[in-house]
Amino acid sequence: MLHAFLIRSICFMEGEGLKTKQAIDGNDFQATHFVFYDLEEPIGATRIRWFQDFAKIERTAFRPAYRSPKVLKRLSVDVFAHVARKGYDKLITHAGPNFVPVWRRFLGFEVVDKPALVSPEYEDCIEMIKRLDVPANAITMESDISTLYRVEGAWDQPTWLG
Repeated sequence: MLHAFLIRSICFMEGEGLKTKQAIDGNDFQATHFVFYDLEEPIGATRIRWFQDFAKIERTAFRPAYRSPKVLKRLSVDVFAHVARKGYDKLITHAGPNFVPVWRRFLGFEVVDKPALVSPEYEDCIEMIKRLDVPANAITMESDISTLYRVEGAWDQPTWLG
């Protein structure tokens, strides 16, 4: 969590001038966080929140030296696979107008036909969706009980319970 907050502080607070309450909020304690590293150095972070029939990717940030389509695409593979493994076939995000082309071109998201969220404190938010292929080994109610005890994202690695 510390590294996720560190990345957001660098990118959102220092880089974009956001207030703390805009960069870090109560949803952080009910979400799955991904922190991306170059060796031991945190270079990017994103969080996923889970809803009934979709997941939402938010607060995606990369330190300036690591912002490239190659890095973004490589790391998105792991995030998309994680979401799909949990059985979700829809992943949404809300992107500012300047970032819509990035989400569309490099990550395969499509703009949803909804009005944008207009905020006086921040840029408009446009909803986008990525449709995912759920794998045959998605985590479901039919999954082996020991799988449900395993570490998040390491469902194939047995623990002391099996």
